[in-house]
Amino acid sequence: MDTTRSRATSGSPYEGSVGFSRAVRVGQHIAVSGTAPINDDGHVSRDPGQQARRCWEIALGALAELGGSPEDVIRTRHYITDLDVVDAVSSVHGEIFGTIRPASTMVRVAGLVDERWRVEVELEAIVAG
Repeated sequence: MDTTRSRATSGSPYEGSVGFSRAVRVGQHIAVSGTAPINDDGHVSRDPGQQARRCWEIALGALAELGGSPEDVIRTRHYITDLDVVDAVSSVHGEIFGTIRPASTMVRVAGLVDERWRVEVELEAIVAG
């Protein structure tokens, strides 16, 4: 069994101080950390659909960096702050994963680290050998 470990980084200043990676691959398994809707310039859209789209853009980019693709995703998780974002966030998930249909969870939370964030996502994938 291959236990080679590789990491993808996002350039977040917190990776070193907190001690995490954007994504980690061990063998065929890839786990992508909780991913927030931050644009490269630090801007965060107020629109929940745009936030979800940005989260998935970042998460899928990390997945690709480690050799995975959306078709390899077996589980997704959404953390949302308000029930009024469910439709927008679900719609974006459906655009990306509608035919792949991974196991998925959406959880309403009291809040996320930044008050501007209305959604955060994470995923797990298994890349075919």
